[in-house]
Amino acid sequence: MFEDLAERGFQIEFHSHATAILSVDFPDAIGELGAALGALSIPIEEIIGSGGGETKGTQRLRRALAELGWHKVNFTIEKRINGVQRESISHEVDHVRTFPDGRVIALEIEWNNKDPFFDRDLENFKRLHAEGAISVGVIVTRGASLQRDMIPLVTRFAVERGLSSIDDLAELGLTPTPRQRESVARRMKSSGIPFAEAWPHVFVADKYGAATTHWRKLEDRVHRGVGNPCPLLLIGLPSTIVTFDEHLDVGAIAQGEEEQEILAEPIPLPPASQP
Repeated sequence: MFEDLAERGFQIEFHSHATAILSVDFPDAIGELGAALGALSIPIEEIIGSGGGETKGTQRLRRALAELGWHKVNFTIEKRINGVQRESISHEVDHVRTFPDGRVIALEIEWNNKDPFFDRDLENFKRLHAEGAISVGVIVTRGASLQRDMIPLVTRFAVERGLSSIDDLAELGLTPTPRQRESVARRMKSSGIPFAEAWPHVFVADKYGAATTHWRKLEDRVHRGVGNPCPLLLIGLPSTIVTFDEHLDVGAIAQGEEEQEILAEPIPLPPASQP
């Protein structure tokens, strides 16, 4: 499964019999995920100009999944005693694929959140699987190569754009904080490196640092047993999805309006059979 993605550097990892479940019960889901992820690319300008949240590329991935039927769903689990509701718990999942026989796959994309969001996702999947609501949980995040190569990628952008000062960033619509300015100046002075090499270190540390959602943080949790025994498919986005031939306006990306959510309100989930 996902051989084409693996050849492109995507990290694919299965846990708790997810391989058998997906290959036997969900061949269509495999094809849909492969198609959506295989078409994904993120221009370097979007990585730099996307503010603190998702890039437009990950928003495009969400839209592609939605078009294939992977919609936002709010699962509600109720406990009743003699007909009286005693407990009601809701679990909202951004992308859910429900098949005609009632079997369900849940998917979350964690591009650049704080890493405790992985705990939330994995625990949600565990509870939903225990209640028979889902068969497999899927998490898509930045892969190890993308996290490792983020500084070289941003440095390449800075060098190719000829960035040599804070004023050059302003022309791109980027406004570093006073602390970030001081950090760049300090790195230039202590290491004797030019602005185009100093700024990427500060930018990446602040925006895509170790405490954000990326492959190592996800793998650490799964190997500790978080989410177990829910069958899991983990997908790491590689650095190969970053492109340098778009020549987009970083300022327009940084200052542009956010795209509307793919689905503002979660859809109701039809009754499901056993997972």
